[in-house]
Amino acid sequence: MQARVLILGSMPGAASLAANQYYAHPRNQFWPMLSALLQCDLVAQSYPQRLQTLNDRNIALWDVLQTCRRPGSLDADIAADSISANNFEEFFQRHRLIHHVLFNGAAADRYFKQHVLRQQTLPSLQYQRLPSTSPAHAALDFAGKLAAWRAIAEILGQTKP
Repeated sequence: MQARVLILGSMPGAASLAANQYYAHPRNQFWPMLSALLQCDLVAQSYPQRLQTLNDRNIALWDVLQTCRRPGSLDADIAADSISANNFEEFFQRHRLIHHVLFNGAAADRYFKQHVLRQQTLPSLQYQRLPSTSPAHAALDFAGKLAAWRAIAEILGQTKP
């Protein structure tokens, strides 16, 4: 993987965990959003094809949290005493080309600041919070979210291999 951009969620929801796929909830706007930005139909692709397309575009996906306890899928329901963050020190040692980290929503941003930046030593990276693609985040419609997510296209345009 030659990723230059990492998109982080907080923790997969119930539908994603059940399907063993990122952003598997049918109303999550992640795949339609990336389809519009990358100008390819990720929604029509199989899940392995989607991941390969992102890899070909130098994009990696992961989550801030390795484990947590919560009923359902809402980030607001995550039990604070159950949080364990992923090992980003090791991740960034293996993926040295990544220089931009984009957070899919406020929870991913908040958990990263609380449980990663304060506890792990990371390289110098650029961070940006984007509006959540979750159906639970209804403050913006698809067009509003898409406008904010255009940042990824701008970043990728600046980071040719």
